[in-house]
Amino acid sequence: MDRTIFIYANQAETSRKIAAECKEKLLHAGLRVTDQLTRDTDLIICIGGDGTFLELIHAYDFPQTPIIGINTGHLGFFQDLLPTQIDQFIEYYLHHLDHLQVVSTVECSIWAGHEIYKMTGINEMVVKGELGAIIHLNVFFGDAMIERFSGDGILVSTPAGSTAYNYSIGGSIVDPHLELLQMTPIAPMNTTVYRSFTSSLILPSNQLLTLIPDMRQDPYINIQSDGFIREFNDVKKITIGYSTKKIHLVKFSGYEFWTKVKEKFLIGNADGSTEQDLK
Repeated sequence: MDRTIFIYANQAETSRKIAAECKEKLLHAGLRVTDQLTRDTDLIICIGGDGTFLELIHAYDFPQTPIIGINTGHLGFFQDLLPTQIDQFIEYYLHHLDHLQVVSTVECSIWAGHEIYKMTGINEMVVKGELGAIIHLNVFFGDAMIERFSGDGILVSTPAGSTAYNYSIGGSIVDPHLELLQMTPIAPMNTTVYRSFTSSLILPSNQLLTLIPDMRQDPYINIQSDGFIREFNDVKKITIGYSTKKIHLVKFSGYEFWTKVKEKFLIGNADGSTEQDLK
């Protein structure tokens, strides 16, 4: 068996134990296990929760190697497997009973000072003021001005990210087969000067969302990509749109998005897990 597997785990004791157990079983099955991610790696096994998954893809700049997750965290939306399913996963993987789900990402370009900075996320981009201050933005989509925004911030999510921060602030859950962006306001204020929508806007993926800050009121701006925060000064323009980077998630025939949504948000166990065969 020529396939090589890279195991990435967080530092929690449970995750480290599962990683050691998983490595032993993979080697016993005739698979190679490496401690470095290279171009020759065939699969990444990510052990932890969704935070560990996000840490992985940002640390390795959105790798093209297929990823499957073993959930030792809470919700585990990206982490499909339970530790009790490792044997079943290996059997299915050896018999090529898996397929890949291609997940789109979102890219943010920031014109700050004399530089242009880039950030990429799989869940969302969030634009906020400094230290929780109200932010003021002129919002354009394509060539059309949509609104003058005043509030805590604006979140732009991918379909994959619609179940994350977006959902917690009242955004809609979006089927991952759709190619779109969702712009959700965070505590918007409507005044005589600033008028904005109070619900999410669903936007096509083939155009850019442009945010022009009022630099007189917002000298510093925070941009969050999947929870990773950077602060910028003298921001003249921000654009957000689909990125060319993709993430490839390993799925099995029993996977169905809306079943998972129901299990995670409506009928899951107290620890966020759902016991289900891979099928």
